[in-house]
Amino acid sequence: MRRLCLVLLWLPMAWLAPAHAQQEADQAPIIAPAEVLEKALDPAASASRAEQDELYLNALRALADGRPNEAAEMLTHLLKREPRHAGAWLDLAISQCELGNAVEAERLFQETERLFEPPASIREVIAAHRASGCKGTLVRTASWMVSAGRGHDSNVNQGPSNPLFGTGNGDIELSPDFLPQPDSYTALSLDYFKPLDNQGTLAIFQVRNRIEDHVSQQNTTTLLAGIERPWQWHNWNGRGTASIGLVRLDSELYQRQSQLQLRVTPPLQLPEHYELTFNTSISHVQYPTRPQYGANTAEFGTALNYRGAHSQAQLAAGSQADRGRDARPGGNRQGWYAGLQWYNQLNDKFTSELGVSRQLWRSDHSYSPGLIDVVRHQQTESARVALLYALQPHHALVLEWRETRNRENISLFQYNSRAFQLSWRWDNF
Repeated sequence: MRRLCLVLLWLPMAWLAPAHAQQEADQAPIIAPAEVLEKALDPAASASRAEQDELYLNALRALADGRPNEAAEMLTHLLKREPRHAGAWLDLAISQCELGNAVEAERLFQETERLFEPPASIREVIAAHRASGCKGTLVRTASWMVSAGRGHDSNVNQGPSNPLFGTGNGDIELSPDFLPQPDSYTALSLDYFKPLDNQGTLAIFQVRNRIEDHVSQQNTTTLLAGIERPWQWHNWNGRGTASIGLVRLDSELYQRQSQLQLRVTPPLQLPEHYELTFNTSISHVQYPTRPQYGANTAEFGTALNYRGAHSQAQLAAGSQADRGRDARPGGNRQGWYAGLQWYNQLNDKFTSELGVSRQLWRSDHSYSPGLIDVVRHQQTESARVALLYALQPHHALVLEWRETRNRENISLFQYNSRAFQLSWRWDNF
């Protein structure tokens, strides 16, 4: 991303000074300087600025996703339409370097230097790629992030707020074991991302472990493994993900989950910095100790994304349909969700994060006829605020606050929870 930012900063300063570069006799150039001169003399050959910008952004996304071959195709097409595009020249050279085409990459690097006289920062980027030898390694370096923290939760067991539970036979006073139990905890996590090829295929592995100080029966471990693959069709972009997950509660396997997800970005003409995506998914959940709670869930949603110089935001909403087994209390469910995520870089050291969400579920039938003769309506609201302090490159402290309010028409399931956590984060991003 640092390289991309340098390129974007350089673009307004770049100007065209045509020159001829030497080319190996046994290798035809992807785009030759003669084409630059020919197009420059033909104003009618230039495409609209909006189309050029969209094509260039798609190429940058392909490079960022680890798809230099697709990026090279788009950049070549862009340069034939707009030969004065300095960033496209540089990124085309880099994509050829990452594909292992050292001779062509060097020719393009030389053309970039001769045509645009880049500043020192861009020359450093070029020098770094030259020093790499342009070997075109298919399997790229993995990315990872490790986190360790301490926190306190006011309700680790999601105990109901009301100690009295009404049934068809009158009110029942709940045992203290079922009421909210506060506790402190230790949280550990690992995120690992491994590129599998130059097409952008990514292997994902995540693990979360939370150990309670006293309420050990609420200790949880979650594992997730998946593969993500980007794709492009004309000007449409997208990602497909397949994943499996396990949740362990105390000493027993509590949940198994598998999911298929598809995200699509259509070629819409939106204001600068904005992007609209659509997503759909289907998941299957099993509970080994409670088989009657197994279900299949389908989701369809959309998200509006904003990416600025110092801030990012996402507004998402969607609907869900949950189909459970015949024996599941309440039967099938329908629901919807909405959420807002916002990130803001305050200065070189501090970054703030804010997230709010709301989830609603409505069951089809009464939860338990004769005992809880009510059709369950569930409404869950959550909020998260975090402040990240960068200690040094790749190390940071994160202070966060989370609150969850589960409001519904069955008092047994109503609960409130508030948690504070301080974490140390280490990554190689």
